[in-house]
Amino acid sequence: MKELIELIARALVDQPEAVFVTEINGSHTSIVELRVAKEDIGKIIGKRGRTADALRTLVNAVSSKAKKRLWLEIID
Repeated sequence: MKELIELIARALVDQPEAVFVTEINGSHTSIVELRVAKEDIGKIIGKRGRTADALRTLVNAVSSKAKKRLWLEIID
């Protein structure tokens, strides 16, 4: 999951070297934290949050397949 989010985020931003993805694992829930450069935060969130919602939809689809709850946090 971490690699998928990182790949998509690097394709969206102007500074792909500033993309960092960390995963915090729990027993039933995991949190995936996405950090990008301050200049690129708008590109990750998108207009009215549509890009962020699409990323979260992908995370939820993959997590249901793995039978584990994943949560995407975008950190600025």
